[in-house]
Amino acid sequence: MSLKSDQEILENSMHEDDPNGNSALEQTFTEKVSPRWGPQHKGAQELAQLYSPGKRAQEFICVYTCIALMIIDFILILKHFHFDRIIVTCISAICGIITADFGSGLVHWAADTWGSVELPIIGKNFLRPFREHHLDPTSITRHDFIETNGDNFMVSIPILGFLAYCFNTKSHSDIQQDFGWISYLFLCSIFVAMTNQIHKWSHTYWGLPKWVLFLQNYHIVLPRKHHRIHHVAPHETYFCITTGWLNWPLEKLRFWSTLECLIELMTGLKPRDDDLKWAKKVT
Repeated sequence: MSLKSDQEILENSMHEDDPNGNSALEQTFTEKVSPRWGPQHKGAQELAQLYSPGKRAQEFICVYTCIALMIIDFILILKHFHFDRIIVTCISAICGIITADFGSGLVHWAADTWGSVELPIIGKNFLRPFREHHLDPTSITRHDFIETNGDNFMVSIPILGFLAYCFNTKSHSDIQQDFGWISYLFLCSIFVAMTNQIHKWSHTYWGLPKWVLFLQNYHIVLPRKHHRIHHVAPHETYFCITTGWLNWPLEKLRFWSTLECLIELMTGLKPRDDDLKWAKKVT
């Protein structure tokens, strides 16, 4: 698998300024063609309708629980912070961000590539958004803060809860000894929690605050042009969506394609089979 050229990306990915995704450049005024993507795509519409009140309640609880733990842990970190630990803290924090980027890629790859929306519990609740996103990439820009971030905030709750427990059960000297580890876990959990918000920004082509554009332009978080590479069918590369720092090296190592070959060899399952099934719902 080779890296895609700019021309291939442009020709095969959804135009972000065409939220209907009807491939207008490929149609004539006399030709009626079913949309390849966008909110008018039949599969995207069916998937959007599967978003349930129960799922909304879970996301609501997770977002507010996670925010409360973020505030508590941040206050406790400031309370115990010493400037003589700043180098260790910064190195640990960067490692935490890289871990979050890899974690985002692993989860994104697994949910994009394997499983079915029909699976009990995880299908409609956790795989459905990934299928919808490929058919209607700009749908994420129409989701509010709760729907966008509920699942990622849920993942961060155990880490942040563990840190709060450590702060309240360990002595000050023990906390100082473990401060590098604490910094690693805290930044990792923050970037895990914010991954889908960062992902949403990568699909938002107008109205972003200047500080978000700054972070994107300097590749501190996932840039918009960088993420567009993933949205070239069949969505088989550039899965890391927190910072995107690991996408190029993992692609050069053929990391994801090698995993897919091994799993297909051992199980007989075809990668992205369910994703393709939903993409074919065009009438």
